[in-house]
Amino acid sequence: MNGSLSAIVLAGGQSSRMGQDKAHILIQGIPLLRRTCEVALQCSSQVFVVTSRVEGYRSLLPDRCQLIQERFVSNESSPHGPLVGFSQGLLLVQTVWVLLLACDLPYLQADILQRWMAQIDDKEEVSAWLPQTEHGWEPLCGFYQTACLQSLLLFIQQGGRSFQSWLAGEVVRAIAFSSDPVQQQQERRMLFNCNTPEDLATLGQFGRGLI
Repeated sequence: MNGSLSAIVLAGGQSSRMGQDKAHILIQGIPLLRRTCEVALQCSSQVFVVTSRVEGYRSLLPDRCQLIQERFVSNESSPHGPLVGFSQGLLLVQTVWVLLLACDLPYLQADILQRWMAQIDDKEEVSAWLPQTEHGWEPLCGFYQTACLQSLLLFIQQGGRSFQSWLAGEVVRAIAFSSDPVQQQQERRMLFNCNTPEDLATLGQFGRGLI
């Protein structure tokens, strides 16, 4: 799977709820964006980072990561969300599968992602394999077939901007969480997005002293 998998890290958000740029927040002394990329590199040798802050983030990234300048959609001048950023990154991906990650996943673990990768059935024609919780699909920590690009671009051209709305019209398979309670807790915790100062304050309360 590794040879047929690329990774896209989305770092295009405005960090408005956090009050500071999330990409620069230190997790165990490492900027959050760099840490996310280092985990991605353990799953794929080709990692793209989609951002509107190319120059500001260049120094944060491992050498093997490639920056992609995020562009506004025609006739739009406001932030358009992660779906558009994903499509712009996907245009450059040449592998069959892509691992999509948000940059703000402080509990991201390569071994969990690798276990999830092992579940993917290459023979199934699906748009994505994603973790699913009581809140629905978790689209920013999962695996997509690059063949979904055509339907994704059509959805965006029609004005769609919601990942959940797009996925509702696609064939998606759920990644199975571990039956081991400890491993399952780690898997679910890995989906935690650090969006606010309150979220940041909780990181040290999970027993790993992340901040």
